[in-house]
Amino acid sequence: MARYVLVSDTTLSHTYRNVPLLDFMASAPTSKLPGSIYSFMKGPPPASVNGRAKFAPYSLRKLEGALLKENSPKDVVVVQETHIQDFVDEDTEIIGVSTMDPLGLGPLTMSYSVFFETSAPAYVHKEFNDLMERINRIRKGKKAKLLVGGPGVWELTVRPEELNKNNIDFAFQGEADDIACDLFRYVGEGGGENTEFYKGFQTFDEHFHKSWMSDERFISRYQFSRQFPTLDEIPDIAGPTVKGMVEVMRGCGIGCDFCEVTLRPLRYYPPERVRREIQVNLAAAMTNAWLHSDEFFAYEHGRNFVPNEEALLDLLTTVMGTRGMGHTNPTHGRISIPAAYPELMGKMAAAIRAGPDNWIGLQVGVETGSDRLALLHMPNKTLPLKVGPDGSWSSIVWSGTKVMNENYWRPAFTVQVGQAGETPEDNWETVALINKMSNSTLDNGRPFEFTITPMQNVPLGHLKARTFTSIKLNESQLAVYYACYRHLAKIATRNATNASDDSNAFIRAVTGGLIGLGGWAMFRVVSSICKKGGLDLDKAANYGSTRSVIEVPMITR
Repeated sequence: MARYVLVSDTTLSHTYRNVPLLDFMASAPTSKLPGSIYSFMKGPPPASVNGRAKFAPYSLRKLEGALLKENSPKDVVVVQETHIQDFVDEDTEIIGVSTMDPLGLGPLTMSYSVFFETSAPAYVHKEFNDLMERINRIRKGKKAKLLVGGPGVWELTVRPEELNKNNIDFAFQGEADDIACDLFRYVGEGGGENTEFYKGFQTFDEHFHKSWMSDERFISRYQFSRQFPTLDEIPDIAGPTVKGMVEVMRGCGIGCDFCEVTLRPLRYYPPERVRREIQVNLAAAMTNAWLHSDEFFAYEHGRNFVPNEEALLDLLTTVMGTRGMGHTNPTHGRISIPAAYPELMGKMAAAIRAGPDNWIGLQVGVETGSDRLALLHMPNKTLPLKVGPDGSWSSIVWSGTKVMNENYWRPAFTVQVGQAGETPEDNWETVALINKMSNSTLDNGRPFEFTITPMQNVPLGHLKARTFTSIKLNESQLAVYYACYRHLAKIATRNATNASDDSNAFIRAVTGGLIGLGGWAMFRVVSSICKKGGLDLDKAANYGSTRSVIEVPMITR
């Protein structure tokens, strides 16, 4: 049996039929999405080898790598959820759980809760509770402590009573790559006095001013010590990851005032180190590499966030030059770089072999179509372009989308409603941007390819007071939802047949059919809710769609 057993809930370990963005189905309310459809789209149970997870979420693999610095492989086990009982006995000290959105308080999950006016749990919440119940049943009568970590721990700081409800011994907040062995010893010994750790958590106000809250059930790094590991202290993964994810950098540095990631220091993985982790995945026949970062175009960036062409191309060339590599794509990036540097996008597209049969996905936070909100909340996201001298924020987004599509990159956009200082005019500017792009074509006649998902910006006070379900969307906010889902229905129908790469033709056909039908079914539901909310659907469907767009100037190198 194992000393340390590591696991995640299945929303992080399933493949969701290998359809891009389908992972976000787990954010849907259980009252609105039938369980049978969710279960089918989630896909079969994750593969395992003698109970050990064949592929695991990247966060668990990093934790595993950190613990293996001082422990043997037989003592550190990353398990497939249904096999936890095979590894927990009287000698097991800790069951560690990594989570992303345990209570369903993430932006997308909350957007569904607010839009549908429901307090029903999302699937992410349900599956986390199911996992807690399973673990507590298995460890009953044993000494094993239950430790929860990962980026979703902030939700437990908002609702600490959930620790008691789920019989969680401790929740750890922060990066732990360099202190994991100390942390697990500390938890195994019961969490007594220790100057390396603080019994409590960090919290931030709306301006990201940090404060510390004492709480015996939370553990974080000692508040007067270094809060983040250095690059050299971050271990390599020791086992293959879900969807071939590997990290290329940490931190962002852009400084948007709604994102905590900006507080983390920038650390860049050298290309050869990225290759080492890719080779771990290739050994398990995973020929895809998701290059994870919070801002890919900031990799080794220059002054004013000017992209480092040499570093980016060196990284991508190294990745694709790794023997056996088939496909790669970065996870997140900003739209101003494609708008300003079309030649760079062409070179990167060539490096990763983008083409009509190999579209490259990238998640992009557009957040708004309003110049005013862009300058207020995310002024650096436009760099090295500037709103005003180089065009409007909408023209930057439109131009960047055009350049991406010309090079076979498909952005997955997010927009927000409910931002601080938002006005109806700001939201209608977002509607105009969506409609204009939805009706735009490239010079060769191909329609713009992108997805766009509305997110709800829910103030922390609403979450703590549980008053989020009383939030009522106004007409302009409903218009943003309507424009988004109108476009999503259009693109779902257009691309559904090629959405899945499942080897089973029948499963591929069923998946495509469900995606196509689901897109229009969702749009019909959204339309009905918006109409009942007083929205003029014709106005929302056509607002801004005929506006002219001035392309932003290309920056020459």
